Amino acid sequence: INEVLSVEIRKELDRFVVNENYIKLTKQEVVVKKKITSSLYNAAVDAKIEPNVIIDFAQIFGFEVDFQRDIRKNDWFEIYYERFLDSKNKTRDTGRIIYASMFVNNKEIALYNFNYKNESGFYDVKGKSIVKTLMKTPINGARLSSSYGMRKHPILGYNKMHKGTDFAAPTGTPIMASGSGVIEMSQRNGAYGNYIRIRHNSKYKTAYGHLSKYAKGVRKGARVRQGQIIGYVGSTGRSTGPHLHYEVLVNNKRINSQKLKLPSGKSLSKNARKEFEIKRIKIDVKLGELRTYWNLFFFFSSTWL
Repeated sequence: INEVLSVEIRKELDRFVVNENYIKLTKQEVVVKKKITSSLYNAAVDAKIEPNVIIDFAQIFGFEVDFQRDIRKNDWFEIYYERFLDSKNKTRDTGRIIYASMFVNNKEIALYNFNYKNESGFYDVKGKSIVKTLMKTPINGARLSSSYGMRKHPILGYNKMHKGTDFAAPTGTPIMASGSGVIEMSQRNGAYGNYIRIRHNSKYKTAYGHLSKYAKGVRKGARVRQGQIIGYVGSTGRSTGPHLHYEVLVNNKRINSQKLKLPSGKSLSKNARKEFEIKRIKIDVKLGELRTYWNLFFFFSSTWL
């Protein structure tokens, strides 16, 4: 059924007997720190971090970091997260990310997972939420292929204002909703091809063009949450190859999404802040212990190899 559950069905005379067999797993807390030499994804794979953890990490930092433009050689990241191992020490599943940190744009951003009144989120050392109205980029692993501004149009052949940002990526690459909101349009729209526009609030809207197809349930009037997959990269409409054309509209005017300054995330209330400080200190203490353990583990592992 999955990594931890199998179902056995046996026939005994005139009846069937069904047994559920669960694999007993042991939780392991892991701290991995790695320097980035080419891309975050490659560095994380080299460190043997599971793909779903890499995706979660990228989504956490999606409000602060543009992974196509901000990453520089020798920037670094650190992840403190949960693994679940079977009796043979094979990783069968992963759990939550407890702490995540990145050194990027010449500063360190450290974030702590904090749950208060059944609401979980990531907060910086000052107790400020990482979540903002819009993510910096609504697609992971893509290359910025055309910025906002005047350019020679690749099909029309003359200079024309490009009022969006293009991200080149393979057909079928998932596209996320940059923010929570209501879908205003989900249809074929001239040169945009397959097109989605989302209204996030009275001020902000985002638009997504050239999609190969829409995600299930995406239609006009549907409500979507931030980070939800709404469609997939394609080359429909006026396009020379698979890419996402992404627009941000402020008061219905298209602006340069790469230079958009969004308000900071919300700060925790007084009572929540007290609980957060206690939790943060406990995480810092545990981090210190685990860093020592995993540094020794990797040192001796490399020595034995």
